[in-house]
Amino acid sequence: MSAKKIGWLVLGALVLVALGAVTGYKLARHDPAVEQVAPPPEHKILYWYDPMKPETHFDKPGKSPFMDMDLVPMMDEGNTVDRGVRIDPRLIQNTGVRLAPVEKGRLARGLEVVGTLTFNERLVTVVQARVGGLVERVYGRAPNDVIPAGAPLADLRVPDWYGAQAEYVALRGAGETALAEAARMRLLQLGMSESQVVQVEKNNAPQAVLTVMAPQGGVLLELGVREGMTVIPGQTLARINGIDSVWLESEVPEAQVAGLAVGQPVSAIFTAWPEHRWIGRISALLPVLERDVRTLRVRTEWPNPDGRLRPGMYARVALQKAVASEQLLVPSEAVIATGTRNVVIVAEDAGHFRPAEVTVGHESDGKVEILEGLRQGEQIVVSGQFLIDSEASLKGVLVRMEKTRGQQ
Repeated sequence: MSAKKIGWLVLGALVLVALGAVTGYKLARHDPAVEQVAPPPEHKILYWYDPMKPETHFDKPGKSPFMDMDLVPMMDEGNTVDRGVRIDPRLIQNTGVRLAPVEKGRLARGLEVVGTLTFNERLVTVVQARVGGLVERVYGRAPNDVIPAGAPLADLRVPDWYGAQAEYVALRGAGETALAEAARMRLLQLGMSESQVVQVEKNNAPQAVLTVMAPQGGVLLELGVREGMTVIPGQTLARINGIDSVWLESEVPEAQVAGLAVGQPVSAIFTAWPEHRWIGRISALLPVLERDVRTLRVRTEWPNPDGRLRPGMYARVALQKAVASEQLLVPSEAVIATGTRNVVIVAEDAGHFRPAEVTVGHESDGKVEILEGLRQGEQIVVSGQFLIDSEASLKGVLVRMEKTRGQQ
């Protein structure tokens, strides 16, 4: 082949390559797959915004003052409050948006609080002097000592007791049964105990000094006598609190009081014995609320025959409220609390999502009651709300919903 023919062939190939490039460029410019379609004529532009700062609006197109990018138009798409937003289903799948149905059921209203053991004040005994006298001796007792019933507290010399004893002994010796019985009653009225009167009868002689005994066992809370002091009628000699049973008082927040009632089961685990669980029932709901902390005291009574439970001990207390009626239930994480309202994102067909304002009830075990705003069977967003919230912020759905609520 001559050199002239080869030159013509090369020139023809170059011309064909150039024509192909020009044709491909024109086709690419008009390819509907990559062509940016203009917005429908019936939708007007509301404003222009920067996708990175959607809360700032502009009245004309141009470059964003925040980022090196063009401003994007926000189209008027009608009532976006009702329609919500639409997100590409592939994006939803890739970002792990998780849905859950709105179900109907009963919420287990368990409540765990902290409790403190206190004395059972129904077991308080006060030892008082009914007549005047002199303290001859005080036995080695001090406040907070644990004493048994019948433990000696103090020796008293009481002139009124001595004269009444002498009269009683004389009448018994004279065989005056009726008068002797009246004299015996007088000794009891003067404040002598039954055991002290029996001791006089046993000795058949008046006792100048008598010992005051503890009428019950327990903790000696107060000892009001000292050796050599004078006592007067009505003076408190000692105060003893029994410990055969104790109270466990728990502080329950005001918002969680509903559903508590006397007789409901209670379990407690004390710090001293974490391996053992005590079982009991609510014995009283105190009528006065603690003003400073807005709590109600719940009282349970626990038998304490061996004295293991000591006032002041702490316990973790589990209260079981009454079983609630059936309500709509959703996972707690699905509820978005804005501070002024509670919102749940509802999933609809074809990737559409809308915010629904709800009224919530009680919450327990990761579930919350929905009193108003949802229907049974609806699908709601449990995780991945950040994606929908960001898209809703671009569309202005949540903002418009808040404005609409404010106007109402």
